[in-house]
Amino acid sequence: MTHRDATPSPDTSPHRTERELQQALAALAGEVHAAPDAYRTARGAWLRRERRRRLVLAVLIAVVFALATLIGLWVLNQTPAHPGVIFSGTAASLPRPHP
Repeated sequence: MTHRDATPSPDTSPHRTERELQQALAALAGEVHAAPDAYRTARGAWLRRERRRRLVLAVLIAVVFALATLIGLWVLNQTPAHPGVIFSGTAASLPRPHP
């Protein structure tokens, strides 16, 4: 193996590939131009999505709260068909504990 075989040729050097890639990306980036109002448009779209998300969340919370309240009131309003054991009449009818 000679010295010429051990060193890579300048055409296949990894540094050359990096340099060419960097130059190509720099040229590509130089051709990209943002629209003058791109930031304002993107920010407006983001704010609309944020407002919509908050509105949907508020409506969802209100619906869940209303449903929980209605179900609770419905359950509390259910009356048994027969009189209950605790409030079944006068105090004389309640069994007395034996001493």
